[in-house]
Formats: sequence, C-alpha cells, structure tokens
Amino acid sequence: MAVTFSYKVRDREGQLHQGHIEGDSTSLVATRLREMGYTPIDIKEGAKSGLKADVTIPGLTDRVSANDIAMFSRQFATMIDAGLTLVRALGVLADQATNPTLSRTVTAVRNDVEQGSSLSTALSKHPKVFSSLYIAMVRAGEAGGALDEILKRLASTLEAQAGLRREIKSAMTYPAAVVGFVSLILAAMLLFIVPVFKKMYASLGGVLPLPTRILIHASNILIHSSWAVAIVAIVALVAFTRWKRTPKGRAIVDRLYLKLPVFGKLFHKTALARFTRIFAALTRSGVPILETLDISASTAGNEVVAEVIRESKLGVARGESITRNMEGNPAIPPLVSQMIAVGEESGSLDAMLEKLADFYDSEVKAMVAALTSLLEPLLIMIVGGAVGAMVISLYLPIFNVIKLIH
Repeated sequence: MAVTFSYKVRDREGQLHQGHIEGDSTSLVATRLREMGYTPIDIKEGAKSGLKADVTIPGLTDRVSANDIAMFSRQFATMIDAGLTLVRALGVLADQATNPTLSRTVTAVRNDVEQGSSLSTALSKHPKVFSSLYIAMVRAGEAGGALDEILKRLASTLEAQAGLRREIKSAMTYPAAVVGFVSLILAAMLLFIVPVFKKMYASLGGVLPLPTRILIHASNILIHSSWAVAIVAIVALVAFTRWKRTPKGRAIVDRLYLKLPVFGKLFHKTALARFTRIFAALTRSGVPILETLDISASTAGNEVVAEVIRESKLGVARGESITRNMEGNPAIPPLVSQMIAVGEESGSLDAMLEKLADFYDSEVKAMVAALTSLLEPLLIMIVGGAVGAMVISLYLPIFNVIKLIH
C-alpha cells in the first residue's frame, strides 16, 4: 500500500523545493525524485518528525585526518548512490564516525541541510575539516546533479594525497630517528663522559687542544645551564614556526627545501604530484578554471610552485593560455607545461593531468625506495663520524701528554 511522503529537494539550479509524493518506501521515493532531476534533501513518512540532533562528547583533539575525510566521502557517495537522502546519509555517517570532531561536524552539517541550506554552504562553515578543494567539488557536483560521482572522485583524490604523504613520511622517518639517536648519544657523552676527562686533564696543566677545549666548554654549558639551553631552543623553535607561517617565511623555507641536495627533488616532485592531481580532479568536476587554479595553488604544498600557478591564473584572467607563464620557469618542468598545453588544445586537459599525477606519484615512490637504500649507509657514516670526532677530541691531549706533564 502506497504511503504519502513529504520531501525537500534541490533542482539543478540549486533551488529548494518541497512537497508530497506517494511511494512504497523512502528509498523508492528518493530514486523517483533523482530520476526527476532532483537531489533529495529530506524525505519523511507521514507525520513523523525529523531527525534529532546527536549529542556527542567532545574529544581530546580537533584534528580530522585526510584518511577520515576520504573514508567519509567514500561512504557518503555509496549512500547517495543507494538512494538515501542527504539528511539520512549524514545522520548515519555522524553516528558511525569514530572521530568525535568529525561526528560533531557532520551533525552540524546535517542540521544545516535539514533547515534548507545547500550541502556546499553547510560544509563551508567548517573550513578546518573541509578544505576549499572539497567545498568547490561538492558545489560543482550539486550544480551538475552528480554529487555521488563527485564524492567518489573526492575520496580517490584524498586517498591519493594520503598515500603520497605516507611516502614522504617514510622517507623522513629514518633520518629523523637517526638524528635523534645521535643527539642522545652526544648529549650523554657531554653530560657523563666529558666531565671525567675534564677532571683528569685539570691535574695535568698546560693548554689543551682546541677541539678538546670546545668539547669541555659545550659540556659545561649543558651541565650548568641546561635549563637556559632548553628555553633558548624552545623560543627559537616557536619563533621559527611562526615566521615560517608568514608568506615571506614560507616562500623562503620552501625555496630552500627545493635546493636541498638529497631531498630537494623529492619535495619538488611531491608538490608537482599534488598540483596535477588536484588540478585534474577540479577540472574533471567542472569547477571554473580560475577557481581551479586558485585552489591548486593553495594546496600545492610548496610556495615556489604555488607562485607560478597564481601567475598562470592572472594570465588566464587576461585571456592567455594556462601554460603561458609556466613555460621556461624552473619550478615547472617542460613535461608538465607541454602536456597541459596538449590537453588544452585537444580538449582532454583532465586526462593529461591525471597522467601527469600518476607519473609523479610513481616518481616519488621510486625516489623514496632509492633514498631508503642510499640513506642507510650514509647515516651510519654520519653516526660513526659524530661519535668518532668526539672520541678523538677527548683523546687528543693523551697523544700530547708528555708536553702537558711538568
């Protein structure tokens, strides 16, 4: 027996409509409304009230990882494709989210959508959770009536970015661990071993070699002024972090990153992979080109590459091609500018960008594998060199002990 349902939907122009329709179930009504060209917002059976807001307990952190957002997008797309309304899908996702911050955010988004707001507008109220890339693609999906496809594409893009981030972390974890290990060894030697040699050399008299004097002086500072050293280190770290967040500081640091002897190429290819992947996703989703370039610049991850993209945006606004300001710039390899140019001319820009993104993803993976095998013996040499230099500095006076004894 057919039941009367009340509904709220949005058409392809984003206009909100509501009314009543008969059907056997909520899913069948949602399917019929989608076939009519509408995006279901909420469907209620009879006089049943809407969904109640969830009560959640605040978590210990406000951070929502890219993996959380990617999983949310994948599940959201599946539910929309299965015929669930936006309100119902968001309610389910809010209930099953393991991250408390994400759960509270999705609940707030669901409430806004239930009150008549568009999904992209509701998401834009939470910029710390949903990026400008995410909001722009959802807005394009709403306008094109293909929200489920856009959400799947978003999930794939975010998963690719998370994978790229894991590759970089795996490349940086081993050197960071070795540097920390060496620092602990050197600190232990300065605190416990150098003072023993200092007492022994004090009874000999004479002038100690310069490396030994430097080592003893460093030991004295660490023993008697460790609190001052810690304060200076913390203040310097905080000051550097704040300066790095400024536009000028970020540009200088990113430029230095690209000039590093071992990791410079890795950082450069990572930025290019992010840029081309995001550019491809936005282009394929139908986001306007100026907004696409703006978002691609803000998410490239390197200010040097981002500056070239912003210059290209200004050129496009003047009627120039995308690659007009990229050609000849050392931050953008000829391969990138040439393939983008071919994509513009052939009308397959998104496909060319996808190929570029896949190419640079594979390049990053290959570099990480090569660096892992290269860094192991190199770091062993650094550890041995640091400890060996300290030991030699301690024993230099013994080599000259006859001159020191009166």
